[in-house]
Amino acid sequence: MSNTTYVIAEAGVNHNGDLGRALALIDAAAEAGADAVKFQTFKPEALASRHASQADYQIRNEGDSGSQLAMLKRLALPFDNHHALLARCKERNIEFLSSPFDPDSARFLIEEMALPRLKLGSGELTNGPLLLQIAEANRPLFLSTGMATLNEIREALGVVAFGFLNDETPPSHAAFNDAFCNQQGQELLKERITLLHCTTEYPCPPDQVNLRAMDTLAETFGLPVGYSDHTLGIHVSLAAVARGAQVIEKHFTLDRQLPGPDHLASLEPEELKTMIDGIRELSLALGSPDKMPSPAEQKNMMVARKSLIAAQAIVCGETFTVDNVTIKRPGNGRSPMDYWEIMGQTARQNYDADEVIQ
Repeated sequence: MSNTTYVIAEAGVNHNGDLGRALALIDAAAEAGADAVKFQTFKPEALASRHASQADYQIRNEGDSGSQLAMLKRLALPFDNHHALLARCKERNIEFLSSPFDPDSARFLIEEMALPRLKLGSGELTNGPLLLQIAEANRPLFLSTGMATLNEIREALGVVAFGFLNDETPPSHAAFNDAFCNQQGQELLKERITLLHCTTEYPCPPDQVNLRAMDTLAETFGLPVGYSDHTLGIHVSLAAVARGAQVIEKHFTLDRQLPGPDHLASLEPEELKTMIDGIRELSLALGSPDKMPSPAEQKNMMVARKSLIAAQAIVCGETFTVDNVTIKRPGNGRSPMDYWEIMGQTARQNYDADEVIQ
């Protein structure tokens, strides 16, 4: 991954189950300058039981429309539709990503769609079998960490490292821990895993963001980190970039007034473009950790800095004093830092008033 922040435009289920709207979301993401557009791939019956209730935010955002399963059935895109999405992404030169939520969906994305990497949402962080399935396919992974403790993240990374190593040891907590502590396992995690700090609430209130936790993830696990943003607006994403996020994921929609659970916490296309433009500028502005004059500054140094200047005419052999030496622009002469050093020395040449002392 390059030094430029990688931006994932999260279409999610904001297509409301409509292929035409999903294709339009790809176009909007590409026009906004996103690096990837991400969807969600699932079989409703494999994702939620008929007893699973809707989340509070889902009820709040679209009203209580029955069970979670009924909602998911309205929002799912058939597997066959994914081929059209992938083709449109190739046309628009934007990466197609998706998050699987069940084994069949993961198998479809890995084997039939041949996606080179996947994203897993926060709800799947404790889904050991799904983590292992993806890792055994040697797929790099963006892994969201909403709702998780550091210990839960460590356990998930142990499962992934175990899958990457693929040494035919039977899966177990002990084997996962060994894989996490294994040097090769750690190297594979660093090559293939990006952890995304996240707060699983839609929209997320500012006082629940805890953006400093992204730093904790980087310090604790030594992996690339990013931020999956569920706040309103774009400012928290920009702040995450300023704090070093290598990846930003942000929900977007064609119209916030559309029915559905995620539209209200999503950006509209122009807002997405504004955010991405800001991220690109910030990525450039972050620059290098080295503190030295930039190329743009160097041409201004003579103009902005000052030199030791003759306050009056000085003849060769005359002593420099506080009366005949002053400090003025331009900065192409002797540095004012030498002021005390030259006091009491004698001039080696004649100087006119206002002439730079060399």
